[in-house]
Amino acid sequence: MTNKGIHIEGLVVERGGRRILDGLSFSVPPGSVYALLGGNGAGKSTALFSILGLLKPGAGTVRVDGKDPVLEVDAVRFATAYLAENVALYEHLSAHENVADFLGLAGQKRTRADVEEAFVSVRLDKAAWDQRLGAFSKGMRQKTAIALAFLRETPVLLLDEPTSGLDPAASADFHALLGDLKARDVAVLMVTHDLLGAADCADAIGLIDRGCLAQEWREGAGHYDLQVLHRAFSGQAAA
Repeated sequence: MTNKGIHIEGLVVERGGRRILDGLSFSVPPGSVYALLGGNGAGKSTALFSILGLLKPGAGTVRVDGKDPVLEVDAVRFATAYLAENVALYEHLSAHENVADFLGLAGQKRTRADVEEAFVSVRLDKAAWDQRLGAFSKGMRQKTAIALAFLRETPVLLLDEPTSGLDPAASADFHALLGDLKARDVAVLMVTHDLLGAADCADAIGLIDRGCLAQEWREGAGHYDLQVLHRAFSGQAAA
C-alpha cells in the first residue's frame, strides 16, 4: 500500500472524558474522492481535526502523505488544503488578492498568469477575478479556494460539508471540480450529509457511527445502489 494519501487505522480519540472515535479505519488513496457520511455527533469533525493534527490520538495511527500529523504537524499542513463549510477568505480583498496573500503565507510564489490559469480551471467567471469577496456567492468562494489549492499543489484536500447551501447547478459544478482534482492525483476526503452528491462523485463512501466505520462501499462514482445507501444512512441517523 502506498504511503501517499490519507490512511487511518484503529483511531481512538477522547474529548472531555468521552470516546468520540473508537477504532476508526479507512484510506483515501491519491487520485480518489472518499465521502465520509454520518449523523451529528458521529465523529466526522473529530476525524478531520485528527487528520489536521489538532487532536492527539489515544490509540491508532493517522498518516497524511506518509506523515504523522502530531509529530510532523507543519509538513502535514503544508501538504493539506482544508476547505471549511464557510470558506475563510478576506471579504475586503479580491479573488486575485486573496490567492496572492495566502500563497505568500505559504511561502509560494505564482505569477498573475498562473493565478488566472487556475481561475479558468475552476470555472470562476473572469468578471469576478478582481471583485471583492464580500459580493461572492458560496459557490464562487469555493472556486476561489480550490484555485488556491490548485496553485499550492497540495496532495491532500479536506472538504467539510462542501455542497451545503449550494443550488443544484453549483453542486454539479463543484462535483466536476472534484474530477479535475482526481486527475491531478489529489486525495480528497469529503465530510458530508449529501448522500446523493456523495454517490455522484465519490469513489468510496464510508458511514461512520459511534466513532467507527459502520459500513463502506467502493462501487465508484455513479455506480452505487441508492436504495441501499439510503436505507443504511437513514437507519444510522435514526439510531
